[in-house]
Amino acid sequence: MNGSYIFSGLKVLDLASYIAGPAATTILADFGADVIKVEPPETGDVYRYFSQTPPNPVSDVNYAWQLTNRNKRSIAINLKAGESREVLERLVRWADVIVVNFPPRVKAALGVTYEMLSPLNPRLIYADITGYGSEGPEADTPGFDVTAYWARSGLMEVTHDAGSPPTLPIPGIGDHATATTLYAAIVTALYVRSTTGKGSHVSTSLIANGIWAAAAWVEGGLNGAHFFPQHDRKNPPNALLNPYQTSDGRWILLVAAQRKDWPSFAKAIGKQDLLDDPRFADNKRAENAAALVDILDPVFASRPLADWKDVLTANRVIFGVVQVAHEIINDPQLAANDIVVPLDIPGKSTTRTVSSPIQILGTEKVKPRPAPALSEHAAEILKELGFNDTDIEHLNETGAVARFQD
Repeated sequence: MNGSYIFSGLKVLDLASYIAGPAATTILADFGADVIKVEPPETGDVYRYFSQTPPNPVSDVNYAWQLTNRNKRSIAINLKAGESREVLERLVRWADVIVVNFPPRVKAALGVTYEMLSPLNPRLIYADITGYGSEGPEADTPGFDVTAYWARSGLMEVTHDAGSPPTLPIPGIGDHATATTLYAAIVTALYVRSTTGKGSHVSTSLIANGIWAAAAWVEGGLNGAHFFPQHDRKNPPNALLNPYQTSDGRWILLVAAQRKDWPSFAKAIGKQDLLDDPRFADNKRAENAAALVDILDPVFASRPLADWKDVLTANRVIFGVVQVAHEIINDPQLAANDIVVPLDIPGKSTTRTVSSPIQILGTEKVKPRPAPALSEHAAEILKELGFNDTDIEHLNETGAVARFQD
């Protein structure tokens, strides 16, 4: 890798698994960092099997692994084996940044706490992610995106309509948000190190990011706000901030909730008579929202989505289309803004991958490279760390470091 990227020369040790921690190092790799991913022997990071697990989309391509581990090198180390300690310590001395996501108890058992590793490298940025924070009675409780981010924060309660049970979100939403937070923490720590020369310990959690995502309402609760009942599409607090179904079975999310939007919206849908209906005057629409929904439902159901897109756009009514899978992956905005970029995998046709969401104008990201096979770069990494062929053979024979099985 050449030295033309923002993080060229930055060395990152990724000890994390699944999504949140590894996705943070993916962003660093996208900008040129050399990321070594440490996995357990035999199985590797179990995230390698994510795309084979229902209800995730089925594919012959290990798309989830590719997304979160592109542009990295892999070495499989048994951190529980005594012979692996020297390997780990050399990696820590090599690294600028280390990312972990073990609960506190596991970190201590494996000898990878900040207190244990920082003396080896005073410039080390130690970044960790937990499910529920590093303190309190649930510090050692394993946390996942759907439990710690979605369910615990209440987001899962408010993202479905009244009368229907909670439903599963797309996996990784909270993980990717948390990854971006950890990336920001790492970059902040690198800035501090550039002025002080010293490393530091940065941390975040899935629950903290879930609460941050829901903070507009959580803050209301902290200040005694009155909460409306769970959203009911047929009887919402505001009929102009509500989803409506078109004649072809598609959904539009109407966002015409400001007072100034009402006249232009009524005109756009051909219902100017609503402007003279006293039930829907500015100070009455909220209490008569259910009646307004009853009027709007057949109006939107009378025409297909394409018509409504033209009508609402022409009249500058704010709305969103609830896109379906084929529309999402072919959305022209994605390619135009490098949100989705080409990926070349040797021996296979060119496909596409989702880029990390940070852009720095005038600065290129690394062209995506295939995610590594398990321990694919073990011998290469060990030699860089100063181990000779005899050392490497011993590490392989003891099971401390797994050989690459091509």
